[in-house]
Amino acid sequence: MKHFKGFPKDRARKLEYILHDIDDTITENGRLLPNAFQALWDLSQEGLKVIPVTGRPAGWCDLIVRQWPVDAVIGENGAFCFYMRNDRLQKLIHPHVCENVKERLKQIQDVCLREVPGCRAAKDQFSRLYDLAIEFNEEEPRLGFEAAYQIQSLCESFGAEAKVSSIHVNVWFGKYDKLSMTKIMFEQIYQEKRVKEKALFFGDSPNDEPMFEFFTNSCAVANIKPFLDKLRHKPAYMAEKENGRGFSESVSQLLSLRRT
Repeated sequence: MKHFKGFPKDRARKLEYILHDIDDTITENGRLLPNAFQALWDLSQEGLKVIPVTGRPAGWCDLIVRQWPVDAVIGENGAFCFYMRNDRLQKLIHPHVCENVKERLKQIQDVCLREVPGCRAAKDQFSRLYDLAIEFNEEEPRLGFEAAYQIQSLCESFGAEAKVSSIHVNVWFGKYDKLSMTKIMFEQIYQEKRVKEKALFFGDSPNDEPMFEFFTNSCAVANIKPFLDKLRHKPAYMAEKENGRGFSESVSQLLSLRRT
């Protein structure tokens, strides 16, 4: 990995899309700080299409695509893409999403809550359409990543997909992830074929690994460091700072390169 301040000027000028995770990538301690939100506006005003790619639920994504300076949003770890066209919300659902799995997910939730004391369903579970989020690190008690990997193992024993983020273990049925939905989005919404040259992805945790693997232009904020020994595919670049401060700093560096 290289420091993001060494990102090549010629690559910066070719970019048309900025994709980014949300939690602990553009936020800090659960808050979207002014400099990180301003960075999203700066990217949009530069003419770049900003696209969050997150594990957060449909309810959040509906608000984000309506009120943030973004062109689209991928949610629930790749279950769908929401985007606005002619002031109307449009929805693209991943073809491998499994419908009618709430009872199966509830069974998994009950087992996790019993076997891993202190874990709980995420507070935003009520606004999810396709997945289950087991919280281990968003609020107190914070259980740490040993508990997260125990939760992940329990979920996978049911045949479910389970990915660890910095705060949740996201669980679903169906063969999809952030990357596969991203590819579908580019094909069907943007009719874009040269994605690797034109997009830059920012992330922070193991559930971003498929994106780090695929995108030549990928950057992690500095709080990725505790996960690095667990990642087979690491980001190409790393910000100097953590969380939203690392994101906003990197955006400033990127825009400076484009304007030089």
